[in-house]
Amino acid sequence: MNLKFKKATKADVALIAQLADSIWRKHYITIITMKQIDYMLELMYSPVSLEKQMDEGHEFTLVYSKEKPIGYISLSTVDGKNYFLHKFYIEVEDQGKGVGSELFSHVLQQMKNAESIELCVNRENFKTVNFYFKHGFVIKKIINQDIGGGFFMNDFVMIKMI
Repeated sequence: MNLKFKKATKADVALIAQLADSIWRKHYITIITMKQIDYMLELMYSPVSLEKQMDEGHEFTLVYSKEKPIGYISLSTVDGKNYFLHKFYIEVEDQGKGVGSELFSHVLQQMKNAESIELCVNRENFKTVNFYFKHGFVIKKIINQDIGGGFFMNDFVMIKMI
């Protein structure tokens, strides 16, 4: 697959929001309710929220296939060694084709002094949990995080030592 990667800027906020809307509505509908999907999209993917995340040091990378944007990843670090993977999404129709693995590999190559990557993933998101296992992550702990609006994120916290 001929993939291209691009570091996102604030000019890409609308594109990231559009991708999130498309991916979340297809992928998460069997895991959480549409009401929670709508709530979380507004909470984490409004232009104001995305710009704030970028201001706080979240670095977004977009992935393109034949000039078409098909996904993105977002990481941050406070010390240049330990990273947190906030977002990692590929269009549903492009999943299972190696896109996620190539994007993850691309991002790892950019992280010169990395020691670890940590993330949270919904415990019912079996396909994604297995993707992380395949890429060397292990479960660190289980959390139930109140995100407001009467909703919770019931996640595994996973970590990969590099």
